[in-house]
Amino acid sequence: QVQLVESGGGLVQPGGSLRLSCAASGRIFSISAMAWYRQAPGKQRDMVARITNGGTTNYADSVKGRFTISRDNFKSTLYLQMNSLKPEDTAVYYCNADRSTGATIDSYWGQGTQVTVAS
Repeated sequence: QVQLVESGGGLVQPGGSLRLSCAASGRIFSISAMAWYRQAPGKQRDMVARITNGGTTNYADSVKGRFTISRDNFKSTLYLQMNSLKPEDTAVYYCNADRSTGATIDSYWGQGTQVTVAS
């Protein structure tokens, strides 16, 4: 099992910045990739950014150039630096971890943290 706890959400004005954190614990040694997803009211949950163990990153087109995903393996923490925030970035942001168990990959989720961008 892997436990994920997000923090860092809040209310920010358009153009502002926030940094989300996700602390991972449990069987983290076999995590192969971690990601941030978000879900706005009435919409599906979409991937925002993903990072593999090798450091390869990919981003949703809507956040490229504004958001940066990073991972501190020593602290077992995932980050999402969000700059130039827009009202359409408002959503609940979820941390995700994929853990390889050999034949399968198990996916774990945090409880989510609310990000609201409004003036």
